[in-house]
Amino acid sequence: MKNYITLYLTIVSVFSFNCYSQKAQLASADKKYENYSYINAIKTYERVAEKGYKSADMFQKLGNAYYFNADLEQSAKWYGELFAMTSDVEPVYFYRYAQSLRAIGENDKANEMLKKFTKLSDDDSRGDLFIKNVNYLDAIKNNSGRYTVENAGINSQYSDYGAAITLNKIVFASARDTGSLGQRKHTWTNQHFTDLYVADLDGEMNPGTVDKFDRTVKSKFHEATPTFTKDGKTMYFTRNNYFEAEKGKNEKNITLIKIYKATLENDQWVNIMELPFDSDNYSTAHPALSSDDKTLYFASDMPGTLGQSDLFKVEINEDGTYGTPINLGETINTEGRETFPFINDENEVYFASDGHPGLGGLDIFVSKINEDGTFNKVQNVGSDVNSPKDDFAYWIDTKSRKGFFSSNRDGGQGYDDIYKFLELKKLTCEQLLFGKVTDQSTNEVLPGAKISLFDSRFNAMGEVLADSKGDYSFAVECGKTYNVRAEKTDYTKKEEKITIDKENGKTNLNIALEKEQCKVAVGDDLGKCFGIKMIYFDLDKSNIRKEAALDLEKILDVLSQNPTMKLDIRSHTDSRASHKYNEDLSDRRAKSTINWLIKNGVSPDRLIGKGYGETELVNKCSDGVDCTEDEHQMNRRSEFIITAL
Repeated sequence: MKNYITLYLTIVSVFSFNCYSQKAQLASADKKYENYSYINAIKTYERVAEKGYKSADMFQKLGNAYYFNADLEQSAKWYGELFAMTSDVEPVYFYRYAQSLRAIGENDKANEMLKKFTKLSDDDSRGDLFIKNVNYLDAIKNNSGRYTVENAGINSQYSDYGAAITLNKIVFASARDTGSLGQRKHTWTNQHFTDLYVADLDGEMNPGTVDKFDRTVKSKFHEATPTFTKDGKTMYFTRNNYFEAEKGKNEKNITLIKIYKATLENDQWVNIMELPFDSDNYSTAHPALSSDDKTLYFASDMPGTLGQSDLFKVEINEDGTYGTPINLGETINTEGRETFPFINDENEVYFASDGHPGLGGLDIFVSKINEDGTFNKVQNVGSDVNSPKDDFAYWIDTKSRKGFFSSNRDGGQGYDDIYKFLELKKLTCEQLLFGKVTDQSTNEVLPGAKISLFDSRFNAMGEVLADSKGDYSFAVECGKTYNVRAEKTDYTKKEEKITIDKENGKTNLNIALEKEQCKVAVGDDLGKCFGIKMIYFDLDKSNIRKEAALDLEKILDVLSQNPTMKLDIRSHTDSRASHKYNEDLSDRRAKSTINWLIKNGVSPDRLIGKGYGETELVNKCSDGVDCTEDEHQMNRRSEFIITAL
């Protein structure tokens, strides 16, 4: 482990850190048919299902309808019917079923579904990072070769680390000669206690001569890892729990570390004070300021920590007071150590961690901070900066792409050394997911449609409304798979899965929404409302097959709900076989369909029909024309033409 841990953390036991239609809007399920011109397809599906007819597609739609309405008891019912029929479904259905099962207390079965979802989905279970990132070494390799790295030129034979830049100066911690207290060494490391040192930077960010920073900040113990406001007049830094000649200790008689604040007056750092969220019973360390100086990031093992040490943030109020520290969450923090944060003016957070997959010890990682405060996927910055040893305390100037980091890698000058780098190529791949939301039938744009973005495990990532032109967009990560859901009143929800390109650029996803309810009038084909293209019969037969009965149940249900509706049932064939044969066969099939409906309660005076054989082909496939099976299939169809409402 690098010296800074034993010197600055272990010595104080610091970072032994003690942690979502088909919402076929069933909300309008009781909407009455208006003049018998609106058909509520979802309600029809449900009534058909209750009669015992089974269809995986129907069960999916019913389950989704209730799931999207947060009626998880009912979604559990219909997803249960789905899985009782088949498990050959998209992985997302395992997830939705699991969530529904949890709502009704069936946790064991929910866990079983989640295990299957994890196995079938692109990602593994959250938190199990090394299983989730089986090929993490390949990812690190892909991120490498982007830096030139050299010794910063300010190192000693002792520990030098934690560079911060302020007003064209570099300030860092060093265990080199500390003056009158220079002979005091920590017994665990046999190293001098660290003080702050400073050097001027030239136009190429090369450090000049090193001097001691400021004696007013110096104490008998450690000072390190400063960060400065843009005007250079306020500094936050880390120090052992030592203030006004008093050494604070926790209940185990150990002196931990705290973050202190100082202000610059008359070229001296004064008004030194510990921050209000410091404590004798846990450590706070390694402060870093957001680019607007309004948020302070830091590392701590305070209550609420997920692992050994976590990264936190706290708001700095205009009156100089502080908000309540907030844990950055599971995307950033692991069961291991996350420490040494740095936030650049491109809203990226760099930090050191031994919990995320790396090369050994502490590695440096980066994540984009989204506008809503969430974080993009954490990425290892690569093997130029990272090594099998400890690498930490990263700082970069986004204009020049030059910066500094610390490491105890082999070949260094001392215990920890500061390295200077030039980033030749940015790691972050920038992608824009964009598209237009339209009406599926009319192609009209749908302003105000709500578009929700989810990751591959259906964690919410963002939400926008389509603009006046029906357009939407999200900033997304390259190479990542997302689920995009579009919804608008009077339309069924639609969900699309999209994998983003791996290079910088834009990815297009247009979404066409279908009217939630079918609107029909005299002369329309009722079958189109339910996607009924044909009623199936055995070859050369006119007996109703089982799968045909399912579709006829839908027609029967509509006729039951609309007692004045009348239908002309038309049966068509393709051009194969003789004209006479096709006409007779289609006529028998039309009459068989009518008889089935009459047998099931429809009055005969509401139904007429006949077979048209091959007389009304919808394409070129007449006798003697070479056509594909799919082209012939278009002509083999059943129609349910509304003759009265």
